[in-house]
Amino acid sequence: MNPHQLPQVMVATARQRALGDVLRTIADGIAQCPNTALTRIWLTTPNAACEICRKREDPSDTTRWLHLAASSGVPRDAQADYRRLDGSFHRFPIGQRKIGRVAETGESLWLAGLQGDEEWIADRAWFAREGIRTFAAQPLIFRDEILGVLALFDRSLLNEEAFEWLRMFADYAAVSIANARALEEIDVLRARLEEENLYLREEVTAALGMGEFIGESQALQNVLRQIQLVAQTDAAVLITGESGTGKELVARAIHDRSLRKGRALIKVNCSAVPDTLFESEFFGHVKGAFTGALADRAGRFELADRGTLFLDEIGEVPLSMQAKLLRVLQEGEFERVGDTRTRKVDVRIVAATNRDLKREVEAGRFRQDLYYRLSVFPVHIPPLRERREDIPPLALHFIAQSARRMNRRAPRVSQALLGQLAGHDWPGNVRELQNVVERAVILAQGGPLRVHLQPSQPRETGAPLDEASMSRLVTREDQKRQERDNISHALRLTKGKIFGTDGAAALLGMKPTTLASRIKALGIKRLKPAP
Repeated sequence: MNPHQLPQVMVATARQRALGDVLRTIADGIAQCPNTALTRIWLTTPNAACEICRKREDPSDTTRWLHLAASSGVPRDAQADYRRLDGSFHRFPIGQRKIGRVAETGESLWLAGLQGDEEWIADRAWFAREGIRTFAAQPLIFRDEILGVLALFDRSLLNEEAFEWLRMFADYAAVSIANARALEEIDVLRARLEEENLYLREEVTAALGMGEFIGESQALQNVLRQIQLVAQTDAAVLITGESGTGKELVARAIHDRSLRKGRALIKVNCSAVPDTLFESEFFGHVKGAFTGALADRAGRFELADRGTLFLDEIGEVPLSMQAKLLRVLQEGEFERVGDTRTRKVDVRIVAATNRDLKREVEAGRFRQDLYYRLSVFPVHIPPLRERREDIPPLALHFIAQSARRMNRRAPRVSQALLGQLAGHDWPGNVRELQNVVERAVILAQGGPLRVHLQPSQPRETGAPLDEASMSRLVTREDQKRQERDNISHALRLTKGKIFGTDGAAALLGMKPTTLASRIKALGIKRLKPAP
């Protein structure tokens, strides 16, 4: 090795940014020095962080070993591949063999004048074939942390000056490796921050300005007291109530009053996620995991790390996905789709549903253990008809809000109109009230506010449904099964043909493209059309 070439290698290394490029530049630069047979860099990393070992070992193993990260050289055998990283010397336990002892002690190793028959040599035939006369190993140390080992196999007798140059170069290489790792971490954090900001912008756009609770009813005050009680804890919260009662508003209030308020509140509307995409939505995926996965993508759990995850309409999660959801809630770990690396997260869960989850558990459509895991602290939001005294102040709030958004003067509101609003049952609850008021503000055009309400339909008083009524209900799974059976029957009748006047699509009264997508979504195996 010619030590005077090392400054050139330092300059080339300084131009690199990515860790892989830094390592290759170091290894290739030393390998180009005269008489160098092979140079290698092992880094101390957990097995789970090594792409090669993740495929061979338990990905949850966090034991730190020396893993071969870069290799280069000039072999005498033209068939030899000195860039290969997955060979028999890919990994060393720290403290074992000479490489491992350098990583353990942080002390350099310089062995010159080798004959090739020393006992410690693992492959004596290779030493003889390559004519190795010197073996040198330098620890890569940055701020008192041993990052790995730089090793050199040379065909000449390295003198003390060359060994000292190698030591100085190893110190420079350690700084370059540490900087590259730091830059990669910054890139990961920047990408994650961009994802969070994009998500939050979408959420702000979707939110309708309902930043505060409006109303003084005893029922609403009871909800607020429950929020205050549970917000400062990390307990899972299950919010129940009819559609439109403000379950998301309660979830936001819990997050904003919690110790996690400095992190994001991430929302998943479970009813809007296709069954086949639940796992990717929750846990993310790696590039190539499935058709359309063009890049790595973080899931909602990763985005919510150290924050709060709001699972809206939790009752819509398929039974097959509930076991995986339970695992991450209990153990705080998961894998992205298509990846073997286990990731850990610290997430506070707030779930919401308008279903009776106890009845869903009894019917076998919702896991009992998941239900108990989610409902540590249940919060029930009463419907608007049960807190009618809150309707007038809510209406006035929405009138002022709508007028401000439309850049109009707020229309005049009579007490008679407020009484009319308070007397209505509002089956759509707060959401319906808001929409009705906004439509009335648009129609007012500077005049008094007028609202035309349809007569309220008589409602059930809360008595439990009898068995006959329950038997007439068709669940989501029942609907899918009926659709699957119906399409399968049509395909059998048409011998697998979809298109044409005598195809299954025409028989079912559907577009052929729509039928093809439903066949794929429902996992129906098609018969091959007769020739």
